Amino acid sequence: MHMVKKLVIALAATSAVVAPVAASAASGVRAGSMVEGDSELEGNSGWLIGLVGLLAGVVAIVLVADNDEDSPTSP
Repeated sequence: MHMVKKLVIALAATSAVVAPVAASAASGVRAGSMVEGDSELEGNSGWLIGLVGLLAGVVAIVLVADNDEDSPTSP
């Protein structure tokens, strides 16, 4: 159970870091500078958002499917 808690905390920390970065990249607002030619190195962060969603789904399935057979018994 300790490993699941660590995994959930790591996922929460990662999503807290990735969400603002992905949101700022998706807004399209950038500081302009003068350049001679156009760059063809445009990125697409859609796959990153999908990956975070997929990881969240897998973690949710693992948490729901966790077998809690260690329920306390009292005499």
